[in-house]
Amino acid sequence: MTQAPLATSTLHTEAGATIALAGDIDGSARDALDTAYTALHGDEPLLLDFTDVGYINSTGIALIVGLLARARAQARPVSARGLTPHYREIFEITRLSDFMTILADGPVPAADHGGTR
Repeated sequence: MTQAPLATSTLHTEAGATIALAGDIDGSARDALDTAYTALHGDEPLLLDFTDVGYINSTGIALIVGLLARARAQARPVSARGLTPHYREIFEITRLSDFMTILADGPVPAADHGGTR
């Protein structure tokens, strides 16, 4: 398997911030995730877009847990979209879905962007 380093891009709107993730989420993604998260404003809601993520390993799951812990400490609502059925199941099994709203694929209505606390 060829590793695709994680790239992030962030879009800020009135509804909150979207961090689009592209590539693999593994140990090498730590700096990219940290940089993207650190650039957020205040406690604006966060949408993580996993549409272009190819692979998430156990270390990647741990990095996501860390990001969710930071968000929770700041009372920042988090939601996610673009998860494959496999990763949606992983998020449910690991209970990550208890700490974020998993949105259906497709356009994200502004009212659904905020996630849960």
